[in-house]
Amino acid sequence: MFTDGRPLPEVHNPAWLGYSVGRWDGDTFVVETAGFNDLTWLDDGGHPHTEQLKVTERFHRVNFGRMDLEITVNDPGAYAKPWKATIPKDLLPDTDLIEWICENEKDYSHLVGK
Repeated sequence: MFTDGRPLPEVHNPAWLGYSVGRWDGDTFVVETAGFNDLTWLDDGGHPHTEQLKVTERFHRVNFGRMDLEITVNDPGAYAKPWKATIPKDLLPDTDLIEWICENEKDYSHLVGK
């Protein structure tokens, strides 16, 4: 992902995770993603999307330990109008990312080092 403020590229080959660019808007980091293929769902509930999907994520640090993530989903091929969700996050600086495996994951039995 480029974070120098450039516009999203014109997409000729849609991808599973799309193509992203980021920029700063004041004290909020904004990530725009487009160019998704239509072979996935938005979530585990099976909400659909099309190749017209554009997602905008806005990361805003509320205070030392809190961050809000506002996600806007815009897909005129699947939804009548754009919709948003705001997810509060705990900010944990200077910590390690801990590996997590869902016990229902079909690949779990094939992992090495159980």
